[in-house]
Amino acid sequence: MRNKDTRQEAPRPSEPPPPKTPIQRAQGGSILQWFLSRTVRQATAMRKHVQKILNHQRDILAPQAIAAVQAAIVDLQNAVARKEDSASLEKQMEKLEAAANKWLKPYPNAAWRENVEVLLVALTVAMGIRTFFLQPFKIPTGSMQPTLFGVTSVNLKSEPDFKIPTGWQRVRDWFGGISYITLVADTDGEIVIQPPRRFLIFNIKQTIFIGGSSHTLWFPPDYGSEPLEARAGLIQRQMVHRGEEVIRLKIQSGDHLFVDRLAYNFRPPKRGEIIVFETKGIPEERRESIFPPIPADQFYIKRLVALGGERVQLGPDRHLIINGQRLDSSTPHFEKVYSFGPTDDARENHYSGHVNSPRLAPFFLDKPDGVAVPEGDFMVMGDNTMNSLDSRAWGYFPASYVIGRSFFVYWPITERFGWGYHR
Repeated sequence: MRNKDTRQEAPRPSEPPPPKTPIQRAQGGSILQWFLSRTVRQATAMRKHVQKILNHQRDILAPQAIAAVQAAIVDLQNAVARKEDSASLEKQMEKLEAAANKWLKPYPNAAWRENVEVLLVALTVAMGIRTFFLQPFKIPTGSMQPTLFGVTSVNLKSEPDFKIPTGWQRVRDWFGGISYITLVADTDGEIVIQPPRRFLIFNIKQTIFIGGSSHTLWFPPDYGSEPLEARAGLIQRQMVHRGEEVIRLKIQSGDHLFVDRLAYNFRPPKRGEIIVFETKGIPEERRESIFPPIPADQFYIKRLVALGGERVQLGPDRHLIINGQRLDSSTPHFEKVYSFGPTDDARENHYSGHVNSPRLAPFFLDKPDGVAVPEGDFMVMGDNTMNSLDSRAWGYFPASYVIGRSFFVYWPITERFGWGYHR
């Protein structure tokens, strides 16, 4: 029988202590001390800032400089850990400042560098949110009225008795997205309206020339799909006379909303949801066959009405028929779309279903049995059925071109603000 091995194992080295929290590392002291003492917080911030610069410059500094600054950093950290009084901490902070000024290399335009750094971080965060979570979007046309509005306008020259509001009423109108543009010619001559100058998504200014004399509109409103001259009833190079009221316009801003880019990463879109998609997903031959052709670099917003693998028919009563099932006001998300009565005129600007006519629905022409949507494709239609260029005209498009769903109207502050428009 073998003798039992009585040799003892060599003692194992003790395991390192658990890592300290960020605040403990920064202070070398207690969390409570950091919260209760303003001087401790200042010392901690200063130590971290100098340590950051030292780390950045370590490759270009002499060993003597590194050692001197590091020693001052450790002295300050130890003073905090020993819970020294404010006067002692301030002396250690002065020593650290002196060491940093002596040994660290100064950055040119340090304030600018810090501001640029903060700006770049903010832009990075904003771009990340825009790419993966919420993207701002503005309604370009009236195809989704009255659920969502594009830019609308009234030429007040046809209403001479209308008084443009002032004071608080003008402020209230502004919050409601209403802007007024007026211009009186100060000389005879031709009118030339230049397009607005933009910065990012904002109009900064617009210049209007009358007989060579310039007039500047600062921060003009968004005119949507029509330029100022079209909304004001003017023609470029039109002759006007001194004292003539050239522009008297009321513009209602289109709805600005956030597009939820996250939800469809976890579930597919549902029928009736209002989605935003890229027009380049519409096949080129169908985009080009429409007059005017649909640009490939735009985003459209419509209501999703049919999914891949479904057959779509346009009923004679302005109701869609999906796989033989007629949609009506009891269908989720179509409560308002099909809220019209049998005698309601579809040409009026309210919910009127989906009209089938050769002008509006050429894609469905001579197809009494409807259209089959290929797998992986969608069909969409606008709520303003008499003024919507949608799948009735150009058919279906790949679902991969959907960027998200309409989520929240953040401007203007009207009855559609927030989630109030959702149906």
